[in-house]
Amino acid sequence: MPIRSTISPTISVIMPAFYEEAVIASVIERVHTVLQELDQTYEIIVVDDGSQDETARRAHEAGARVIAHPYNIGNGAAIKSGIRHAQGEILIMLDADGQHLPEDIPRLLEQLQTYDMVVGARTHESDSDWHRDLANKIYNWFASYVCGRQIDDLTSGFRAMKGHIARGFVYLLPNTFSYPTTLTLAVVRSGYTLRYVPIKAARRVGKSKIKLFKDGPRFLLIILKVATFFSPLKVFIPASIAMFAVGVGYGLFKVLFLSSRYGPTSAMLMTVAVLVFLVGLVSEQVAQLRFEVRERAGTQEYLPILDTPYNHIEKVTPEKETVP
Repeated sequence: MPIRSTISPTISVIMPAFYEEAVIASVIERVHTVLQELDQTYEIIVVDDGSQDETARRAHEAGARVIAHPYNIGNGAAIKSGIRHAQGEILIMLDADGQHLPEDIPRLLEQLQTYDMVVGARTHESDSDWHRDLANKIYNWFASYVCGRQIDDLTSGFRAMKGHIARGFVYLLPNTFSYPTTLTLAVVRSGYTLRYVPIKAARRVGKSKIKLFKDGPRFLLIILKVATFFSPLKVFIPASIAMFAVGVGYGLFKVLFLSSRYGPTSAMLMTVAVLVFLVGLVSEQVAQLRFEVRERAGTQEYLPILDTPYNHIEKVTPEKETVP
């Protein structure tokens, strides 16, 4: 059972759940066992994202504090609700489907003494499909380019981070499964420290809610949008260089092989390339100004909800999504 205290807990575990009645209770019990051994005050928050089964009731009976969405909004929306209601100085996020092993939590917390966010990076030994592994490699490569540092697992939902940092970025998070992408890029771009810890992810209980052909392009679009939000030049410079190279190459081809004049098409491509670069330059300055304003304003704090029992089911209506 959870540790009940009038003092705000040190650790808040946030678990988004959607039709997880088959496994939610056992996962919560394992989290209890691990955290009780750490001798820290804690709370376990399960955010039921509109499930119509017994997910909320079984989480309630297992001793978790349950936040219930009236309908399905998305995995990211559940995380945002959990962050807004969490009282802990340290936030731990893990899936409720049994993929993430609660026994790895102490390893993440150990590194959190030095780093601002610690993410569990799934190894090749994890039970996952080949097409998902391939997609993750593509995402990790592009994110590493945008961030300027190695990103080992961009989409991992198993992470521990300092609460005030998570609360400062909650307004950026999308309502979908791509919230880890946004959170990781936001942390790195803001100059916070990030550490990856190798973990082995188990095969989830039940059917995955992520579809490769439906959600894959959406993940790439999210990465592109977040990249232009945080580091616009990383996107605009390659596009500008490519257009300029095509313009020059096409012009030289006409002059050398067709004995023709350089032509307006080449000139137009080169002009557009310069304009794209200038737009990227202005966007980079705007992005930098945005972060400077945020630093001066300070991190937004969310007041904790006091005197709320851990096993109380609370009905909340999530705010609308605000994607960068």
